[in-house]
Amino acid sequence: MAKTETIPDQDALRRMGKLVRERLEADPGVYKIDTDKADLFAVGEFLTPAECQRLCLMVDATARPSSLHEIGYDSGFRTSYSGDLDPHDSFVKSIGRRIDDLLGVNSAVGEAIQGQRYLPGQQFKPHNDWFYTTEKYWLDERKRGGQRSWTTMAFLNEVEEGGETHFTDIGIKIEPKPGVLLIWNNALPDGRPNEGTIHAGTPVVKGSKYIITKWYRTRKWK
Repeated sequence: MAKTETIPDQDALRRMGKLVRERLEADPGVYKIDTDKADLFAVGEFLTPAECQRLCLMVDATARPSSLHEIGYDSGFRTSYSGDLDPHDSFVKSIGRRIDDLLGVNSAVGEAIQGQRYLPGQQFKPHNDWFYTTEKYWLDERKRGGQRSWTTMAFLNEVEEGGETHFTDIGIKIEPKPGVLLIWNNALPDGRPNEGTIHAGTPVVKGSKYIITKWYRTRKWK
């Protein structure tokens, strides 16, 4: 019991991790990436070329300099442009529901879909998606839905050079391929945050990179 009290949302992370992991492992359309350091999956052709193109236009319409809690764009840590897509748009809703259904989770715990655009030289240095509960921002995030459990990220376009998603601890670089959905659990099987999920968006060398990301919390997202 003491362990659960010192790690917020540990039991919820353990339960949600198990539920989604078992569902994805049983789905023949889902590829499990070979690593013992994290629950990491991929789905090819999750989005059609037409859907990718439409989403890229939506990303352009909402993009603004990215930030990371107290870390601003000027720090150079995260130099992409990003913005939440309209959660009331019927097309965006349909994409979100497909991701919800794939994972088998209640849509209420899913955050709004965020679009991100990287131009040459832009990057997102190694980071984790889960929240550091010792930081001040956790007080707000705890009220907004608690800890992040699963991350889903879809690639929307071909990148001429660079822009891989690099899981630095696992030692895997994933090249962006349009329509591919990448999925990972930010927690260990026992519900503790998984340091092995640290990852980076490597600098785009040529061209541009478009992605969408949808994170899932342990409780209803507000």
